[in-house]
Amino acid sequence: MYAFEYHRPQSLSSAAADLAKPDAKALAGGMTLLPTMKQRLASPAALIDLKNVRELAGIAREGDNLVIGAMTRHAEVARNNVVQAAIPALASLAGIIGDPHVRNMGTIGGSLANNDPAADYPAAALALGAKIVTSKRRIEAQDFFTGLFETALETDELITQVSFPIPQRAAYMKFRNPASRYALVGVFVAKTAGGVRVAVTGAGGNGVFRAEAFEAALNTNFSPSALEGVSVPASGLNSDIHADADYRAHLIGVMAKRAVEAAA
Repeated sequence: MYAFEYHRPQSLSSAAADLAKPDAKALAGGMTLLPTMKQRLASPAALIDLKNVRELAGIAREGDNLVIGAMTRHAEVARNNVVQAAIPALASLAGIIGDPHVRNMGTIGGSLANNDPAADYPAAALALGAKIVTSKRRIEAQDFFTGLFETALETDELITQVSFPIPQRAAYMKFRNPASRYALVGVFVAKTAGGVRVAVTGAGGNGVFRAEAFEAALNTNFSPSALEGVSVPASGLNSDIHADADYRAHLIGVMAKRAVEAAA
């Protein structure tokens, strides 16, 4: 391992100041950053460890929204009574991320900031119409995810919390890679007063995306049968050693039907 500075700020303002240092990187759960550093694929000059920043923790219901602090661990989201009551689909999603080690170390803010194309939280954020709250502003989920491992975050900007509107119904289903537990395909379906939203992770060549044909069908009839004959084109989907684009297109339909059935 090469030399780098290590900072452990105690407040959000201190964390933001440390992150403004040249070539500094925020360290949340470390599930992605530390392995890439060990492989010499990343070499930040400074690590800003966020685990002692209390402003980044906590889970609360605020009116019609569920607000989760950026440093909240996946395991905490999965077992929290407020989450289970407000958006049980989100608790279920958190409970099937990775393995116990990942769930007890990884954070919701770190996952969203990393925007892995096979991660689970981006699908929930996009389907639920979440707002990503940062140290500078509030960003709609549809504007936050900009490409593979790319987001609208600026280099000195930190996610502080995520605000999820509470849906009428929601469910998440994924077909997991048996080794990594990442989604070959994951589909989050949410029914709200404003309509149905369907977000897909693990399959898109440009990361998480909404399946608008599925949304149109489900807005007419919220049942698995409404998706008969509706599909996502294979063009533009990922194709790799785990699954080709045609197989992923098929899985999107299967997972979407299962999610609608679970939500209904």
